[in-house]
Amino acid sequence: MNGKSTTTRTKLERGRSALGPALELVHTGRAPTRAVLTSELGVTRATAGAVAAELEALGLITVDSSPGSAAGSQGRPSHRLSVHDSGPVALAAQVHSDGFRAALVGLGGRIVATAPKCVAVMADPAQVLGEVVDAGARLLSESGLRCVGAGLAVPSAVAEPEGTALNPLHLAWPAGAPVREIFSACVRAAGIAGPAFTGNDVNLAALAEHRHGAGRGAQHLLCVATGHRGVGGALVLDGRLHSGSSGLALEVGHLTVNPEGRPCHCGGRGCLDVETDPLAFLTAARREPGPEESLLKQSGDLLRAEYDDPQVRAAAEELIDRLGLGLAGLVNILNPDRIILGGLHRELLEADPERLRAVVADRSLWGRSGSVPILACTLDHNSLVGAAELAWQPVLDDPLAALA
Repeated sequence: MNGKSTTTRTKLERGRSALGPALELVHTGRAPTRAVLTSELGVTRATAGAVAAELEALGLITVDSSPGSAAGSQGRPSHRLSVHDSGPVALAAQVHSDGFRAALVGLGGRIVATAPKCVAVMADPAQVLGEVVDAGARLLSESGLRCVGAGLAVPSAVAEPEGTALNPLHLAWPAGAPVREIFSACVRAAGIAGPAFTGNDVNLAALAEHRHGAGRGAQHLLCVATGHRGVGGALVLDGRLHSGSSGLALEVGHLTVNPEGRPCHCGGRGCLDVETDPLAFLTAARREPGPEESLLKQSGDLLRAEYDDPQVRAAAEELIDRLGLGLAGLVNILNPDRIILGGLHRELLEADPERLRAVVADRSLWGRSGSVPILACTLDHNSLVGAAELAWQPVLDDPLAALA
């Protein structure tokens, strides 16, 4: 083989090995132009152009035919890059105590279509997952879009590598239900292409926020959130979820924040899970939950509409103090560079940000030496988007192999 052929093959291999990193940069919004892509990949302009062209040929991104520059910018204009509006999608599904939903999610975390929410969660996980996958299959059929795979978010720790839901405490499902096996079987039975994945809902919310929302740019991101019941946590390190040795890391809901508090489902007492979730807030505010809407919506509506009511304010301050105590302990252990809060915790932060930040700073060593930013999650349906991220990951790792 002559030297010219060797050089050409080397350039081709280098370009193809950059396809995954390049796609992730566009997917997460970190490479809005070909010039930025060139810089981020550390390749020549010609190689970056070839990589962008191949991703466009795969139907994953679009490259503006005419280069342009942002207003006020200097230097040579560059072609803008964006995810393809009619490109492939992932099927995302979420189950929680108040219902379940399916959606189609494209690159960039774009929710392309959603099925109507179902509010009755049966005690048989196979029945629930069969229905949510069928809803997703109908969305795919109506859209005509290619599917790269499917992801499922559940309100439970998911043990690896088995994919079992160890503690679906707020569902009537049996402990240890093989949710990944059931979900994969439903996906295959529906004729949906691609692999199927399952994860904890707060883990997946954190992943979505890190790539597309309030956590973007953080190196050590801590997410704590209330679901419709209970509290979950997640840690994202350098763009990847930290799931521990078997998928069970960051079960923050079972940190004790009130030793004399409410009995917890885990057998303990005064856990974050039962002291700072929507039911705890409604109980502290002496409001009887109604059956018409989810506890999360009822508690959020109450907090926003009646914060000036002394009982409501006192209940909010009680939960803020206990949440701050839990966050301070996590800051001492994990030393994150950013904290994001979801669900009712986001509402509590927005109701009295100074109180929560003061509790965390006062109770944590790192808080005293330098404040840790505490922000609200920004994505709607972030667990659904995160479930889709699981399905998109093989494509981000190797677009050619995944789409072959």
